[in-house]
Amino acid sequence: MADLEIRDLKVEADGTELLHGVDIELDKGKTLALMGPNGSGKSTLAYAIAGHPAYTVTGGSVRWKGTELNDLTPDERAKLGVFLAMQYPVEVPGVSLTNFLRTAVNAVNEEDVPVREFMTRLREQMSELGVNQSFLQRSINEGFSGGEKKRFEILQAALLRPELAVLDETDSGLDVDALKTVAEGVNRLSGPDLGVLIITHYTRILRYIEPDEVHVMFEGRIVASGGPELADELEEHGYENLKTTA
Repeated sequence: MADLEIRDLKVEADGTELLHGVDIELDKGKTLALMGPNGSGKSTLAYAIAGHPAYTVTGGSVRWKGTELNDLTPDERAKLGVFLAMQYPVEVPGVSLTNFLRTAVNAVNEEDVPVREFMTRLREQMSELGVNQSFLQRSINEGFSGGEKKRFEILQAALLRPELAVLDETDSGLDVDALKTVAEGVNRLSGPDLGVLIITHYTRILRYIEPDEVHVMFEGRIVASGGPELADELEEHGYENLKTTA
């Protein structure tokens, strides 16, 4: 039994079915890349795993370490070690980065981490990810560049220490330097206690984070699976050859 087991998953939003029976397995210690063109259902799968209320599971199951997630709230899933890095991180004016992170860490750990201990960990992680210390006084994502927002998503993961990290197009909108920094942050988190699901259009992030498996999604279905070489094939030929198998 895999740590993450997705079986025959069907998901709809606004009355339209977006996933039509998806099967995926992922163990801790492994990295899986989910690729596909725009509108193929990749982000829908990410939201379904995290429990986004706008996406309704109409069939199948999502199990994490033997626990069915479909009936759990997003915060209950987070306490089980599930983390989602969003494709489009939102700005939250008036809520400081520091207060948000400490509240999140305390909620997930279900204990009050001492302020000094938390701030030491926070500053260390910010330094490693190249996040300026002045951001401690800023509101969440307010005025952040695209790269800074994505660094902040990985900073959250570094502090929350999840066991399943779903990275929804973390590479979108990043220049080469920001991409390398974010990838290095993900690689630092990687290990036997973390399963990583990378959702991406392109292979460029996979030059820095090597997946163990690659799945390709098209029109709400997995249409191809393989090793890292599948990503290289997509880089060379694109998605057109795979669409006929959908």
